[in-house]
Amino acid sequence: MADSEQSSPWWRRSQVWPLLVALAVISVVAVVASVGWARSDGPECDAKSVAETAMPSVVTIYVQSSTGGGGNGSGQFLDTEGHILTNNHVISAAATGGTITVLRPNGEELTATLVGRDIQTDLAVISVTPKSTVVPIEFGSPPAVGDQVFAIGAPLGLTDTITAGVVSALGRSARVPADNNTTALLTSAIQTDASINPGNSGGTLANCAGQLVGVPTAGATASDSRGVPVAGSIGLGFAIPADTARTIADRLIADGRVVHGYFGLEVVPLSRGDSAINPDGLYVAAAPVGGPGAAAGLRRADVITALDGEDVTSADQLQEISLTKQPGETVEVTFERAGATQTTTVTLGRQPDPTARRIGG
Repeated sequence: MADSEQSSPWWRRSQVWPLLVALAVISVVAVVASVGWARSDGPECDAKSVAETAMPSVVTIYVQSSTGGGGNGSGQFLDTEGHILTNNHVISAAATGGTITVLRPNGEELTATLVGRDIQTDLAVISVTPKSTVVPIEFGSPPAVGDQVFAIGAPLGLTDTITAGVVSALGRSARVPADNNTTALLTSAIQTDASINPGNSGGTLANCAGQLVGVPTAGATASDSRGVPVAGSIGLGFAIPADTARTIADRLIADGRVVHGYFGLEVVPLSRGDSAINPDGLYVAAAPVGGPGAAAGLRRADVITALDGEDVTSADQLQEISLTKQPGETVEVTFERAGATQTTTVTLGRQPDPTARRIGG
């Protein structure tokens, strides 16, 4: 992890605990946890079988920056050609110099190259030339709340580790640290109590069949009464859904980058009631001339109250849409102007700068 990230290990989101991206800076001996787990209302879900199925596809990633900093994370093979899916924050320290090394469960150590990364969704693809046969990870169907899941990766440098838990919730939205003191936004994230610790980032959240359902990305942290962070997982982690990760990875492999949708608006949450948590709307602070928002008729001082028919409940909703819709797709925007409610349709543009961090994309 880059030194700047180490100095700011936590981040905030409204209605979410302080979180820590799961990237470790130590390397120790390998360990494999193996537990059995039987559901009262279904067939046995055996962690040993999950480990035997998924673990050969999961790798440990070691990063050394050009300035001497280093760390480790996890990843998984997408194909037999050597493409590996991981988090951007795992490899970002080596994105502009430095080295990326991959360690496979069979002991094979390989030098990796960066194929592409998407800072805004915290995903990246690297590539290696395998010396022996690769078993790509298999993708599973989206999980449901209560499903048993297993986090596989290298927490705290402990390679080939599996931990067990359940899907605690779905559809979470949370921010993680990104390059240059910015943040990435996890959309529709999977919440799990499977232990996700530093080093698990970029690895596998697997179902009972050993299939990928999510990419572990962050774990929540807590502090004691003196404000001292509590060490280890507290059973509150977040993973990027596998279908989202596969979409981004396919674009990175094809083009080396991802271009997201662009509203061309700058907004701030507006609360006119008693609640400061859920805003009543998004106040348009700026709608630059020539941007998609201005072209749709939006202007400064408008208050956006709904997007595609859904009430505004978070300042992140514009960016969530820009990350999940393509340039050229449309969004129905309901807004208030001078006390009157109006509706317009914004056709998303192409984001002019893929590293931009304007609210609303």
